Amino acid sequence: MHTFDWIVMMGTLISIVFYGVYKTRNVRSSKSYLAGDRDLPWWTIGLSVMATQASAITFLSTPGQAYIDGMRFAQFYFGLPIAMVFLCIFILPLYYRLNVTTAYEFLESRFDLKTRTLTAILFLIQRGLAAGITIYAPAIILSTILGWSLGVTVFFIGLIVIFYTVSGGTKAVSVTQKQQMIVILSGMAIAAYILVAKLPEGIGFTDAVNIAGKMGKLNVVDFKFDLSNRYNFWSGMLGGVFLFVSYFGTDQSQVSRYLSGKSLTQSRLGLLFNGLVKVPMQFLVLFVGILVFVFFLFNKPPVHFNEANINNVKTSSFASEYDKLEQDYDQVFDLKEAESRTLVNAINNNDEPAVIESTKKLKSLQAQDIDIRKKVEDLITMANPSAKTTDKDYIFVTFITRYLPVGLIGLLLAVIFSAAMSSTSAELNALAATTVVDLYRRSFVKDKDDSHYLKASKWFTLMWGGVALLFAVLADLSENLIQLVNIIGSLFYGVILGVFMVAFFMKWIRGRATFLAAIITEVIVLIIFALRFFDVFTIAYLWLNAIGCLVTMVIAAFIDWKLTIQQLLKVWSWLTRLFRFQKG
Repeated sequence: MHTFDWIVMMGTLISIVFYGVYKTRNVRSSKSYLAGDRDLPWWTIGLSVMATQASAITFLSTPGQAYIDGMRFAQFYFGLPIAMVFLCIFILPLYYRLNVTTAYEFLESRFDLKTRTLTAILFLIQRGLAAGITIYAPAIILSTILGWSLGVTVFFIGLIVIFYTVSGGTKAVSVTQKQQMIVILSGMAIAAYILVAKLPEGIGFTDAVNIAGKMGKLNVVDFKFDLSNRYNFWSGMLGGVFLFVSYFGTDQSQVSRYLSGKSLTQSRLGLLFNGLVKVPMQFLVLFVGILVFVFFLFNKPPVHFNEANINNVKTSSFASEYDKLEQDYDQVFDLKEAESRTLVNAINNNDEPAVIESTKKLKSLQAQDIDIRKKVEDLITMANPSAKTTDKDYIFVTFITRYLPVGLIGLLLAVIFSAAMSSTSAELNALAATTVVDLYRRSFVKDKDDSHYLKASKWFTLMWGGVALLFAVLADLSENLIQLVNIIGSLFYGVILGVFMVAFFMKWIRGRATFLAAIITEVIVLIIFALRFFDVFTIAYLWLNAIGCLVTMVIAAFIDWKLTIQQLLKVWSWLTRLFRFQKG
């Protein structure tokens, strides 16, 4: 990487870090450290909420997801605006009225201490694991570029994030996220422009879109109902709504963001801003991946995007077999490039028979390309059985490092690191806040002064940073990272949301029933997920959010069956009186 790229990247990151430390130098109380001073305007809240969710995984992994699988991942976000409206109407006013620091404080007043504690622990487990992944994702990039070991790289990135999060708490997270989000959105827009500008002469933006469409990459909406399909309209609008209501309504990393607003109105506007802007932003990121796909039809990509794996094969006893596959790959690429130009000409000439024939040939060549790549992955595994052959997360990095001009490489890397810093810092702060408020101060050390809890908050932030670093070192690329982080969340979010839904809308259910229902349902969700590995049946992970929520509510109602029957009788009586009134 060029020296100027290092200056751009490090200058951007260091400026953001020290800005956050400077703006939060006067934080002196545990409440300010964990919850902020509740003085943020709606646009800062909106950008902060977006930045918390948009981790480096979004900008590292999502373009690779689109490159392989097309635009259908966008359906994952279809339920987001509905979830934001639901939160603004039902949940946000309650949090403001109760003046809570964490979402789980509410559960003790509604149920009991054990239900609050259980829900907080479920959050700590899933968010602690997810924090490790958000560190691991950018570590892949830096280790690839610098040739550092992954463990050293993870440690380096983690220290940067831990430094300013420990220093300034939740306000440091919020004020830095605004700058980070501006860098992120600017960088991705520039990447899209550069991709189009670097297409071969005679191939424009419209041509790129036409090629992507003919190759089946613009598959935005799929209305076919299939529980095993991760991304279709129904999983996004049903399973996705449950996931987003749980994530934004019960996950402390998000709750702390919008509870930092000046008022209920400002927080509502911030959430609605997120609901309106997040979906187009995700379309942009996915579309960048589509443009990378088209770009690599005219510019030869590597046969495998993880260069370290290729180097291992080249120095192994399988080198000659690899060379033969690479020769075959070169020939297929030359044919693909020529056929891509033929397809463009046929489309521009409105020659539909030629378009159909050319599309068929190009898809056949793409199938040959995929077959060669799979054979290379087999060689990688034979050369090193412990190697991870999934390379989706290296696709966008390859474009950045090989094709962007000097300066922009540093900017795009700063985008990915900014995203990592923003989401990880929010997660560490939320983990510390939940640990201190819901466990440490509530159940273990109850009668200390505020300075003690401020110090404890910083120590717990440091502790969770260490846990995240440990998990990051142990992270596995068995799943595409953008999917892995959502899978982890889906194993727990549904049950957590179910507890909150019982608290909000099933007023007759008591704490004991809710506590038992949450434990039973979590076991059921984990069993359902585990059955996929035994080929019993497969349910797409988004549905686990709906299953966890609804089953928790049903079991809680069943355990408190006497009260549930009384409630149903009251509803029946009310409906009967209403019917008689209308009839009369």
